[in-house]
This record gives sequence, structure tokens and C-alpha cells, in this order.
Amino acid sequence: MPTLQPQAKAIDNGNGHTLASHWYSPAGAPCGVVLIAPAMGVPQHFYADFATWLAERGYLVVTFDYLGMGRSRQKPLRQLNVNILDWARYDCSAMLAAATEAAGTLPLYWIGHSVGAQILPLVSGHERLTRIITIAAGSGYWRENSPQIRRKAWLLWYGLAPVLTAMVGYFPGGRIGAVGDLPAGVIRQWRRWCLHPDYLVGVEGEPMRQAFAAVRTPLTSLSFTDDEMMSARNTESLHGFYTTAPKRMRRIAPKEVGADRIGHFGFFRNAFAPTLWSSYLLPELNAEVGQAVA
Repeated sequence: MPTLQPQAKAIDNGNGHTLASHWYSPAGAPCGVVLIAPAMGVPQHFYADFATWLAERGYLVVTFDYLGMGRSRQKPLRQLNVNILDWARYDCSAMLAAATEAAGTLPLYWIGHSVGAQILPLVSGHERLTRIITIAAGSGYWRENSPQIRRKAWLLWYGLAPVLTAMVGYFPGGRIGAVGDLPAGVIRQWRRWCLHPDYLVGVEGEPMRQAFAAVRTPLTSLSFTDDEMMSARNTESLHGFYTTAPKRMRRIAPKEVGADRIGHFGFFRNAFAPTLWSSYLLPELNAEVGQAVA
């Protein structure tokens, strides 16, 4: 468990709601600021060990929950009118603005886990970012999902998601062990994306394609050969939408870091501090910190 005690802050999302966030401060002056955008249905405390580790290495690290998730759930989900694009335009934009203010002239990083990497182009102020790092991120198009979940994805999108959401007014994923509880607007929009070969770009159209093309910040992708959700094709598809950003793509097999498994969520587990965090993630941050200091 993390030993560093983060500071809790309520952030106005600019759309009539407040978001729960935690700020992990280093012992001295920070060398950079890292904002972690969570995966679908994943509460911010999942990233606490990772955030603590980065803070111990000199970074101010910010975690948060999307509206309706984790500590940002302020009302029953069936009463909440929100979708994934709202999370990007309001929640993520507000969090990035707060992180930008804290950063001043310091390097500023976006670490997007899964959906946290998919929605970045719609986040106001992303031009300020020094580098984007995507973790286990790809398109959610179900026919290109990893083989081990493709059949389950078919059942989810053509059966469970529409039926259960209509019945209870939100998606009760926590009860069935699928993703977690999600607002109706979120699961319905995500379903439309996952049924289209071009995912969110195919559904949302040319403005979305242009938004991806407008991202020019250097991007590093870390993906994993045993990711049970994202196949190599899923990863290639999503990052292919970032047509202008300089990209460095790294696909890592568990055996490269002496592990039996990494999967979709494993990167953020404390066991990978000596390997994935130290050898793959930290150099992406430290290189630009060194340039900024120089």
C-alpha cells in the first residue's frame, strides 16, 4: 500500500459538477507534473501505488475519477446524464487545466490508460503537454479484440449491455463482473464505438478524425502481447488515428520483464516498479525533464 499521503482536491469540471482528485507531491520541488487519465470503470485509487512511486522520484502526480465513477459519483447512476465525450470535454479538460496551472513551466505529461488515451484529442489544452504516454490502449472494435474476449464482447454488446441498461437505467457491470457500473450514456456510446471498425472516429465522424490529426505532441505507446482486451491490431488502429504526432510504439512481452503475465491492467501493479516503471516509463519522463533543466 502507498505510504505517501496525497492531498484530496475537488475540481470544478465546468459543467455543474465537481470531480474528486488526489495530488501526490514529492518531498522537494517537483521536476515535472503527471496527470493520469484512468481506464473505463477503473477508480483512481487503482493508480495510487504508481502515483506514489512517481512522486518519490520527484514528480507531482494527479489522479482523478470521471464523473459518476469512484469518488466522483455524486448521485445514483440512473440519474446521471453523461457520456464519454463529456468526460473528455469537461472532466479531462478541467483536470488538465488544473495540472497545467500547477506545472507552470515544468514538463507536463499525460498518462492515458485505455480509454484515457482514446479521448485525449477532445481535451482542451492538450497542446501544452510535453509528452503523451498511452498504456494498454487501442481501439475497442470488438471483431479485432483479443481472441480470448471476442466471444464475450459479442455477448456484451449484442445482449447484456443493451438489455441490462434498459432494465435498470445504467449498466450494472459490477454485478456481472464486466467493466464495472457505468452511466447509461457512457455504455451506449461505448457500445456504438465498439461495433464500428473505425471505433470512435467511425461513429463521431470527420470532426473526430481532425481532432486526432491535430495532436502534434510526441506520443509513446506501451502495449502488451498478453493484453486480454487489446490485440496488436486494436493498438495499431487507435494510434493510426494520431496521424501527425511523432510516435514511438513499444509492444512488450511478459517474458521480457521476467513476468508470467502483464495483461490489460498489470502495468500499474507495484510488482512492475523495477522493470516496466523503471526501464520503460521513467526514461520517457526523465529525458525531457533533463532537457527542461538544461
